Amino acid sequence: MDNDDDLDELLDEVEKKFCRNVSVAPSARVDSSGAGKCGKENEGERKRSATKPEQPISSVTDDVDALLEELLEDFSDSPPLKTEQFPKGTQVEKKPTSQSGGRKCCPVFVGGSSVMSGVGTASSKRSCDQLRCTSCDFRVLMFDDCEWDSSCDYLFLRNNMPDRQKLRARLKKRRGLRAFACQCSWFSTSEPTDLTDRPQLRWVCGKHHD
Repeated sequence: MDNDDDLDELLDEVEKKFCRNVSVAPSARVDSSGAGKCGKENEGERKRSATKPEQPISSVTDDVDALLEELLEDFSDSPPLKTEQFPKGTQVEKKPTSQSGGRKCCPVFVGGSSVMSGVGTASSKRSCDQLRCTSCDFRVLMFDDCEWDSSCDYLFLRNNMPDRQKLRARLKKRRGLRAFACQCSWFSTSEPTDLTDRPQLRWVCGKHHD
């Protein structure tokens, strides 16, 4: 009889330490309707543990281990999903800023070699050095202290553009002037000239990035 009493006390301690942990932990993952089922299952386990004293220790510890593994998997799976979303959001915000930059002349001026090059405005008449022709789609070349000879024509530019060395064959040295040319047009000037006054020149500012 003493052995039976000792065995009952041991089973009671095992149930207090392990069975309570098993019944409480799953309740956090189920709703109120499932709480009654868990209670019935726990009562069934207690009845079976009374009839089979050798099984409860191993079965309860296995359930506890399995439950801990599931909880660890749930916590390990959830954080990466959140961390992946933030870098994507920051990339989307940075794209517009990376595409910004560059200024255009308004109005567009061309000038002689003594006229400073850069972004031209109504108050700062700088000679644009980023000109492009909308007719031939060539970049406009510039030659300081030079002007075009009267023999320069369309065929000469078309055959030699954009070779600067060949183009110099029709240039004359002239201090203070600057010669401009694309594949279809040419122009020489010493003073700042607004291109709106020269409609035959289809030259536009191609943006300054400095």
